[in-house]
Amino acid sequence: MDFFNVVTMIGGLALFLYGMNAMGNGLEQLAGGKLEKLLEKLTSNPVKAVLLGAGVTAVIQSSSATTVMVVGFVNSGIMKLTQAVGIIMGANVGTTVTSWILSLTGIESNNFYIKLLKPTTFSPMLAMIGVVLLLFIKNEKKKNIGIILTGFAILMFGMESMSAAVKPLADVTEFTNILTMFSQPLLGMMAGALLTAIIQSSSASVGILQALCLTGSLSFGTAIPIIMGQNIGTCITAILSSIGANKNAKRAALIHLYFNLIGTTIFMVLFYSVNAVFDFSFLADKINPIGIAVIHSCFNIASTIVLLPFTKWLVRLAIISVREEEKVQDVVTQIDFQLLDTRFLDKTAYATEQCKRVTTNMAQLTKSSLFKAIDLLESYSEGGVKEVKQLEDRVDKYEDELGSYLIKLSSKSLSEKDSRTISYLLHCIGDFERISDHAINIMEIAKEIQDKNLKFSNEAVVEVRIYTEAIRDIITTAITAFDTEDVNHAKIVEPLEEAIDNINESLKKRHIMRLRNGVCTIDLGFVLTDLINNYERIADHCSNIAIWLIQLKEDGIESHEYISRIKQADNEEFQRLYQQFKDKYQLPKKVSI
Repeated sequence: MDFFNVVTMIGGLALFLYGMNAMGNGLEQLAGGKLEKLLEKLTSNPVKAVLLGAGVTAVIQSSSATTVMVVGFVNSGIMKLTQAVGIIMGANVGTTVTSWILSLTGIESNNFYIKLLKPTTFSPMLAMIGVVLLLFIKNEKKKNIGIILTGFAILMFGMESMSAAVKPLADVTEFTNILTMFSQPLLGMMAGALLTAIIQSSSASVGILQALCLTGSLSFGTAIPIIMGQNIGTCITAILSSIGANKNAKRAALIHLYFNLIGTTIFMVLFYSVNAVFDFSFLADKINPIGIAVIHSCFNIASTIVLLPFTKWLVRLAIISVREEEKVQDVVTQIDFQLLDTRFLDKTAYATEQCKRVTTNMAQLTKSSLFKAIDLLESYSEGGVKEVKQLEDRVDKYEDELGSYLIKLSSKSLSEKDSRTISYLLHCIGDFERISDHAINIMEIAKEIQDKNLKFSNEAVVEVRIYTEAIRDIITTAITAFDTEDVNHAKIVEPLEEAIDNINESLKKRHIMRLRNGVCTIDLGFVLTDLINNYERIADHCSNIAIWLIQLKEDGIESHEYISRIKQADNEEFQRLYQQFKDKYQLPKKVSI
């Protein structure tokens, strides 16, 4: 094997790993977060959990990616530890699909139809189709299919390059001697575990083993311990991802490790004990890619069948291993902020969905803080003041956590839809936070009224109540539109905001009239002006939230364009809704003189 073979082998390995990564990313983008949602809805039935884990892993071609997702789910509180076990077991089974696909490189036949199954035959066609989809098609889903096809073609080309480069090793005595060393069970296991831990993919390490077996120098006796070690080495990814996570997430990663360690130990002890008695002659036979796929599949399926009844014991073992007590955190941090797990950042569609879920909770907190502040105007209490402050602090935390997470997410490779959603959420969390600030302002206004023992006139009280009801209406409408992503609901907000502007102008004029007639004092005037100004700005933020949603759903329409368009005199729907809200929140005609 000369220098050029080495360069070809390294290049082939690089293409193989890149192709596997590209294909997995394309599959995830095409799924659009649906696989992760499917895992979330996991039933407590362990058999279904195994099948689900196997299915998801077979699709994304990576048991490491599945187990990292599971660690993230457990860390976020989405999934219980007992539910995670079945998924982890299933991931080990699902990853064997890759070895069967790669075993196609070992097909040898002159039959036309069988030759069609060889990667060297169909990969170029897939690559051509994929490139056409990538270069000439604008549809995002079809582009993702193009990524999958080109990724698969690159993977197969890399596999063929590796196989061709290492074939001369069959005539190198030193190489054969090294492989013979790995027939020692412990040494072979260590080699397989180390290789897999370095590249963090059992599918890739199995592919490398399949390429090496094409030299004709690899026997069953050498391959079996290496395959066993590969199952242990793949656990490193989940273990690394659990660093900094809560204790249950660490336990989930350990379950993955224990499952593979126990399964490998049972297999190795039984297999080599029986071998010592019966002396399996086939261990000296040369192995081919299909043989590796068979061993890989049989081992993982057998391990799952044997250990599935003992899932509770695996959970207990993990709990015993991770005993440390964690500090009690804020309830919000435990439940909501853990959904913004950094492990999900590479699953961009799912991470975006998690951000939307957390932002919805932020919106409800904002609404609660505002309504509680408004209640203080007529029913003041120190307990209420404290609650409004606590809610506003929580909303601020949401803005900090969500803002940071969304910025990190925006730096990833995003689909056009996810990119627009992230921009939409960043705008909305700013508006929600500003509304909660106005809730603090209203709470302080209520405190000033209480401390100074101020009393509004009866007419002012009635007017403020009407204005308050309109504000309650617009915040409820805006948040419902945000929660449901209902554009028709969002389009109700702007006519209501226009009616609120009308209330605001009327109330200011009435206030000035009362000041002139001595019905209202200067102190009350300042308080009332502050209140209605805060109300007006809250309505403006609600309008922003509705317009951000309309922009998201109607492909980036400009806010000024939208507002000017809907307020045109010939827009019958806008005029109808505006008149409806104007009549609903009409101020009393009588004003003190």
